[in-house]
Amino acid sequence: MDTKLRELGIELPPVAPSAGNFLPYVISGNHLYLSGKGMPRRDLPPGSRVPKVGREISPQEANAHAREIAIYFLALIKAALGDFDRVARVVKVLGMVNAVEDFTEHTEVINGCSDLLVQVFGAKGQHARSAVGVGSLPKGFAVEIEAIVEISTPK
Repeated sequence: MDTKLRELGIELPPVAPSAGNFLPYVISGNHLYLSGKGMPRRDLPPGSRVPKVGREISPQEANAHAREIAIYFLALIKAALGDFDRVARVVKVLGMVNAVEDFTEHTEVINGCSDLLVQVFGAKGQHARSAVGVGSLPKGFAVEIEAIVEISTPK
């Protein structure tokens, strides 16, 4: 898997501790639940309005945010499991897009995450998915995604 990540030019980021009273992931039975993760806009001046996909953020930028979230999920998976060998499959992805009212490209945005998971895991990365629009997300996130991964027992 490390070779695949190098081929894709991906360097896994460090896993940050939770910023609240929750865990970044939980293993229950044979499933790994990845908490919702977003990518905040760091270039916003103080007091500016919260950016929305379809207004201040293009669908292509939001797609890139979703891809960055998938890369962070890979780091979480590795932290939780030690390596990627125990990934049986990505089961479900839920993507939320902080978008203007008439925005309809939610699926194209969340493809940034889905496409990378399939690139990395192949058929094991194909998953069920929901992509929804929301009126707001924490910290001005344009996109927030959570996922469920089925894991195999250690050999």
